[in-house]
Formats: sequence, structure tokens, C-alpha cells
Amino acid sequence: MRGDNRSCFWDTPKDFILLGISDRPWLELPVFAVLLVSYILAMLGNISIILVSQLDSQLHSPMYIFLSHLSFLDLCYTTTTVPQMLFNMGSSQKTISYGGCTVQYAIFHWLGCTECVVLAAMALDRYVAICEPLRYAIIMHRPLCQQLVAMAWLSGFGNSLVQVILTVQLPFCGRQVLNNFFCEVPAMIKLSCADTTANDATLAVLVAFFVLVPLALILLSYGFIARAVMRIQSSRGRHKAFGTCSSHLLVVSLFYLPAIYMYLQPPSSYSQEQGKFISLFYSIITPTLNPFIYTLRNKDVKGALRRLLARIGRLCGR
Repeated sequence: MRGDNRSCFWDTPKDFILLGISDRPWLELPVFAVLLVSYILAMLGNISIILVSQLDSQLHSPMYIFLSHLSFLDLCYTTTTVPQMLFNMGSSQKTISYGGCTVQYAIFHWLGCTECVVLAAMALDRYVAICEPLRYAIIMHRPLCQQLVAMAWLSGFGNSLVQVILTVQLPFCGRQVLNNFFCEVPAMIKLSCADTTANDATLAVLVAFFVLVPLALILLSYGFIARAVMRIQSSRGRHKAFGTCSSHLLVVSLFYLPAIYMYLQPPSSYSQEQGKFISLFYSIITPTLNPFIYTLRNKDVKGALRRLLARIGRLCGR
């Protein structure tokens, strides 16, 4: 078996066919339209969050440092996958080169693991803001925020590097058709003709570490936050405290629920038909919704956006 796998390694295709929904051609135009509109909204929303976080002096607190990085991650997320999906849906040839596929799943997993750590850092920030308000400026100082962000990016890169090294060694025996909208490690493992036990185990361990550990920290932080909030005598004070956390909790739910379904099971056993639509959800719908969740539920961001638009209006009026 091992000899056969080595001999067919050289049959790795130059291109992969991304099946997407080509088996349902009547769906291609509606999905194309939804993807295009969502991508435009994701770009506008996340770029707006980044701009106001950088340009407005009132948004230079730790919370908005993390939020600007989250928006940048979502911006990269969508750009890594959506243009290729739009191109394939508008073309009769739904292919991606082997090198392009490798780069795509490498960046996608890097960004995904980085976002897990950033969301955990945002939960820590909310915990300190509500449970230790008098010491907030001392604990959540700018160098610490920068160190947490750097740790998120570096740890995500390390995970992606391990996954790429293991995945590029898989033989495909000439198999070309990926039942997905874009290249992901689980889909690549599923396509391989080799024994993928080691790949399955490594993916499960690393993803469990990057998904479950940050999620446990987030839940622990919000457990302490809930206890602190319930001690507040004023109902208005409780409502305000919960309001500062609700946006983050909603974003966490949108990100983690699909990720848990996709990655906390053996890639060789998950349903690719369901998996590809869940991949579509967290690769475009979640990054599109995130900036609107934070904008609509955050008066500071709304105020900063109004000030930015007013400045742009004055510049254009001159």
C-alpha cells in the first residue's frame, strides 16, 4: 500500500476542479449574486471599521485595536476565497491550480486560527473592562494588546505551516474533483488516496487546541462577567454591561458553531455536501455580518462613522 502511494504521488494533478454547485446549475446565478453582494458589503463594512478605528482618537482603546484586527482578518478571509468562487461560477472551467489551492488553504487556516485567538483576546478585554474597571487602563495597556495580537498571528501561522507540510505530502492518484467551493484541508484529506490517519489525528489535535482552548477561555471570561453583572443593582447598569458584550458573543457564536461542526470530527468521515455549504457560510456570511453587528450595536462606532463621513463631506465640498 505504501509503495503504491509513493508511486502515485507523481500523479498529483496540475489543477483541481472545484465542484461547488455545478451539479445544480440553476443555483449558480442566485449564489453568484449573493456572493457578489456579500463580498462588496464585507469589503465596505470591514474597511470602514479599520478606518474609523485608526483615524478616530476616541476609538484607540484596546477593544478597538482588537476589533480592527478582526476586521482585517475578515477582509483577508473573504478575499482569499470569494474572488476565486465568483470567477469559477462565471466560467465553464471551474479549476484552480495545485499551487493556488495550496496557497488558498494555507492562508485560510492561518486566518482561521488567528481569529480564534483574537476573539479570545477580545473576551479577556471585556472581562477586565467589566470585572476590573478601575485597573482596566493598567492591565490592558497598549504593549500587552500588541503582544496578544502578535501571538495570535504567529500561532495561527505555525498551525497553518504544520497543516501545509502534512497535506502537500498526500498523494491524490490523479484525483481532481474537490466537492467544495474552495480548497480546505479536510477536503484535501478526503480526496487523498493514501492512509490519512496521521493527517486526521494531527488536524483534530491542532484544531481542538485552537478552537476549544480559546472557546473555553471565552466561556470562562463570560462566566465571570455574568456573575459581576448580576451584582449590579441598577437594571440600567446591567443592561449597559450586557450591551458591551452582546456583539462579541454574537460574533463568537457565528464563528465557532460552524468551525466546531467542520473541524472537530475526522475529515474522512464528515459530509462534504453539508460541509461545503457550512464553509460557504463562515467564509463569506460571517465576515459580512461582523462589521454590521458591531456598528449597529455600538454607539461609539456609529458616532465615529458619522464623524468620518462628515469629514469626507467637508473635504469633497471644498
